[in-house]
Parts: sequence; structure tokens; C-alpha cells
Amino acid sequence: MQVFPQRTFKETRKALQVEEDPRARILQAALRLFARKGYDGTTTRDLANAANVAEGTLFRHFTNKKAILIEVATSGWVEILTDLLTELSEMGSYKAVAQVMRRRMLHMQANADLLRVCFIEAQFHPELRNRIQSEVIAKMTDVVEAFFQTAMEKGIYRPMNPRIVAQVFLGMFAIAGFSNETIVDPQASPQSIQEMAEGIADIFLNGVLANKE
Repeated sequence: MQVFPQRTFKETRKALQVEEDPRARILQAALRLFARKGYDGTTTRDLANAANVAEGTLFRHFTNKKAILIEVATSGWVEILTDLLTELSEMGSYKAVAQVMRRRMLHMQANADLLRVCFIEAQFHPELRNRIQSEVIAKMTDVVEAFFQTAMEKGIYRPMNPRIVAQVFLGMFAIAGFSNETIVDPQASPQSIQEMAEGIADIFLNGVLANKE
């Protein structure tokens, strides 16, 4: 049985806001349907029915179905980016990478629908791919780069290109979080995820070569 953290007050309040906001309900329904049926397999009628709104209401909030896809695939990452920035700023130690990895991996698993939509649909929609690159990947890399740059200036990490370090860091936890069926078992326990996070952090911090004098 897959285990996720219990819903926080913030998450509960957000759920209540979604219920009251037609636009938010449309985005939530679109995320669920696009993840399961794909963009092309989902009609605007499907979206309206799932969001419990009239079909015309969709177009009062969005220009067309493509606009809904782009909003779905980018808006969810704002919270992920904010959470990552918060975690990095609150890290007790620059070496506590495993803690960040574990929380990010759990968060990624909980956002499996968002990941599925982004990675599948970005292959077929260049405008979506460009938005993810500019609105998500570039901003996340900027945040992490600044974090590692500071650590290098303090002598905690050896001097190197902080942009590359940031890209490697994001790539390692992203692959683990995204690839539920290949790297992290979708039924993985919190203990298994902790072990994976610690392994990734160890490789990131220490590499794989044996220490030889």
C-alpha cells in the first residue's frame, strides 16, 4: 500500500478553495483526465462534466483546450518550486541532502498525475515544452544554483560550476521521483524511499570512486 503524508491544514484549505472556484475545479479535472486519457483523448465536454460546470464556462476561463493544458502543466510547479526553495533555505546543514531528496521524492510521487501530463504531453506540444523549460526548469535551476554557489563560497563544497551541480542535483532526484515503475516502486514504503534518498545523496556528495591514497 502506497503511503503519503497526511493532509496538512494548508492542503485542506486548498481543497476547500478548489471546491468553491470553478476555474480551480476545471484545472483539477483536467489534470486528472489528461493524466488518464491523454490530452487528445479528453474532450471539452469531458472536462466540463468532471469539473461540474457548463461547457461554456470552460471558455470563460480559458481561450481553448490547449490553454487549459498549459496552465495545468505549469501552475502545479509553482508550489513545487516554492516548497523546494523553502526546504533549501531551512536546511540545517549543507550536507543534509538526503532529507531534501526524501521529501522531494515523496512530493513527486504524490504529484504523479502532474508529472505524467508534463512528460507525455510535452513531447507533442512545443509551446508546452517551452513553457516548462522557461517557467519551471530554468527557475528551479536558478534557485538550486544559488544554493550551491553559497555552499562553495563557504568552503563546504569544492569549487566548480554551480550551474552544472544544480542540474545534476535536480536530475538525480527528478529521475527517482518521476520513474515510479522503474526506479522507485509505486508501492514503496517510506523506509524504502528513505533508503533511496540516502543512496542518491551519498552518490551526489561522495561520488562512486573508492577513496585511494
